[in-house]
Order: sequence, then structure tokens, then C-alpha cells
Amino acid sequence: MTERGFFRWLRPWMFPALLIGLFEWYARRAAALGSDSLAPPSAAAKAFAGAAIDGSLWQATGFTLGTAALGLLLGAVLGIALGLVLGLSRRAAQLGSMSIEVLRPVPSVALIPLAMLGFGFGVRMELAIVTFATFWPLLVLVQAAVQQVEPRLLEVSRVLGLSARERAFKIVLPAIVPRLFVALRLGVAVALVVAVTVEIAANPNGMGYAMMIAQQSFDPALMLAWLGWIGVVGFAINAGMLLLQRMVARRMGVQP
Repeated sequence: MTERGFFRWLRPWMFPALLIGLFEWYARRAAALGSDSLAPPSAAAKAFAGAAIDGSLWQATGFTLGTAALGLLLGAVLGIALGLVLGLSRRAAQLGSMSIEVLRPVPSVALIPLAMLGFGFGVRMELAIVTFATFWPLLVLVQAAVQQVEPRLLEVSRVLGLSARERAFKIVLPAIVPRLFVALRLGVAVALVVAVTVEIAANPNGMGYAMMIAQQSFDPALMLAWLGWIGVVGFAINAGMLLLQRMVARRMGVQP
């Protein structure tokens, strides 16, 4: 790597490093004045290492990511399928528009009491809320993407006598690949945020619950470690989705 390339790689990390340095200085200064409500990033790094060594980090991370992934899978399957139907059929879109506009604005966390009554504490309750939260953005974005497909492609499919199923899988889905991945990236972010939020509020498992326990135990270093780790996990997932998008688009001959 050339010197110029090294500095280009280093540039995006300079501002986060500056923020961490400033927070380290401020937390140490607050501790010197007698405050114990903040922990410097160096202390959070030690707490993070401890959680990684004793295994609690990986157990909580695996639970949150597993639940978020399964909820996203269910929400994506339902959202993409219904989005294709509503995008291809104007009549279906008109029939479903009222129901969608009434249910879509409902905050997913507002369903926690109802989900607790129906599923109790644990995986099923969190899974139901993540599925609900990820279903709507995928539905809306896929429907909009289908409606913007080049009309001549659909005309050709009708001339060729393709069935609705063949039209969806052979014409529409390849045409909306770039926008579909945008929807999936949004769904991934929503799934992680909602999963952590549910764990903080009502589910005694996962990263959100671990961070809440650290806060209740007056352990700001561990709480900050969990907060930073959640951010790192989200960044890594988004980077993975971008890489997957490029790979799939290149394989299908579509410019991402």
C-alpha cells in the first residue's frame, strides 16, 4: 500500500478516533472530580475483554443476532411476497392501502405488552416484534420498486405468455435487485435496533438485557462496552450486506 493509499484508508477513522480521545479525557476529568457515572473508553475496553473471556459477550450476541436474523427472514419473506403482489396488481394495492396505512405507523415497541400476553417472555415475543417491524419497510420499498419497473419489460412478459409467477421471478425480481438490497439493508438495521430495544424493555436475554444489567449494577465501563459492541456489530452487518449486494449484482449482471 502506498503512502497516499494509507492516508486515504486512514482518513475515515480520524474523526471517530478524535471523539474517543475527547471522551477519554472528559471521563477521566469527571472521575477526578468525583463522578462515577462515566467510564473512559480504556476502562470499557478492559470490561469488553472480560466479557469476551468469560463468554457472556458471545452468548448475548448470538442470541440477539439469531433472533434478529430469524425475525428479518420472516419479515422479508412476507414483505417481499406481498410487495410483489401489490406492485403488480393495482386492484390489490387499492384494496390493501387502507390497512397498510393504518397498521404501518404503529411503533413496534408499542406491541410489547400485546406480544407478552400472547407469547410470554423469551424468543417468540421478541421474534414477533422484529418480524412486525421489518415487514413494513420491506413491503413499502418492494412495492415502490416493482411499480417503477420499466413497463416495456412487463409488456414483453405478457407477449411471451409468462404466468404471474414467472413474471415475478424472471422479470421483476432481477429488475429490482439494487433497490431490494437497499430495502434489506434497512431491514437489517431495523431488526437489530428493535431486537436490542425489546431486550432492554422486556426480554431477559441478549445484548440489550446485558447492557441494562450493567447499568443497574452501576458498572458504566461494561455498559459502555456493550454500547460500543452493538455499534461495531451493526457496522459489520451493514458492511457484509454491501459486499453481498455487489456480489449478487455482479453475478446477475446488474450495476449495484
